[in-house]
Amino acid sequence: MINKKFTLAKRPIGMPADDCWDLVESEIPDLLENQILIEVIYLSVDPYMRGRMNDMKSYAEPVKIGGIMVGESVGKVIQSRSEKYNIGDIVTAHLGWQTHIIADDDSLFVRRVFPDLAPIQAYLGVAGMPGRTAYFGLLDVGKLKPEDTVVVSAASGAVGSVVGQIAKLKGCKTIGIAGGPEKCSFIKDEMELDHAIDYKSGNLSEGLAKACPNGIDIYFENVGGEVSNAVAPLMNQGGRVPICGYISAYNSFNPDMDSRDDLPETPFDVFGALDPVPEHRFFVVTEFMNEWDKATKELTEWIRKGDIKYKESVLEGFEKMPEGLRNVLSGKNFGKQLIKV
Repeated sequence: MINKKFTLAKRPIGMPADDCWDLVESEIPDLLENQILIEVIYLSVDPYMRGRMNDMKSYAEPVKIGGIMVGESVGKVIQSRSEKYNIGDIVTAHLGWQTHIIADDDSLFVRRVFPDLAPIQAYLGVAGMPGRTAYFGLLDVGKLKPEDTVVVSAASGAVGSVVGQIAKLKGCKTIGIAGGPEKCSFIKDEMELDHAIDYKSGNLSEGLAKACPNGIDIYFENVGGEVSNAVAPLMNQGGRVPICGYISAYNSFNPDMDSRDDLPETPFDVFGALDPVPEHRFFVVTEFMNEWDKATKELTEWIRKGDIKYKESVLEGFEKMPEGLRNVLSGKNFGKQLIKV
């Protein structure tokens, strides 16, 4: 049996081209005691992957040249030498861009999931890491209160769509920002947020001011750039800005940057310059790992009841992984970007 994997061949400058990765094939070895073999069905594509390709100090180590590209997948256990997992079990595995994964049965990067609660690919999206990121970022970092006015960027995406719908479920006035009429229609008509603002329409600041006459209490940051600058003047005293990411700057980093002056503007620059400074910080979902099960249980219940709606963009074929990442970084995808092996 053959495993295919993408390894990092070189660090990109700007948008990652196909030659940033090598597609490697190798024989799958026999399992050792307490190991399982996972046949991947779907792979997740997420914005953070671009940052892990840079050789820069960050919250996590960069992918090494020659190392397997980082990422999460969902698949079926097809061989087992473990008492914890049976053949046929469905699991998620945060073990990189591979078609087959050998994992120890006590690995923290492998979790069993339950297809009777949600479709298996949802555990890479609304019921998985992006959904949990939205859940903890909004409720714990954002300290959501029912009377808040909440603005979320990339509001039709895997994280942003869950942020907006949780805020709405909790009784908040909620405004979603996205690019293009199709995404804004989904935000308004299907997600049922109070306002959807198209940042591509050329009147972002005006639209925000009109939608938020009493200011903004929580801004959930996914984008940075012009969106951060449009939101900042409207932040209320006591406002909170959970910073999940700032995708507009990801392709601006390159290996030649050797000083602070070379770096692109970030949300920390924008919101840190305000007076008063709103509470703002970068967070990662692993901070809340001990509570993941609680979040997934609540998220899958909301999905089952139809309270959380979501979109998926699916590319067929493992070889489409680089294209999928470029789609995410350029906003070409609609909702959660997946690769079906």
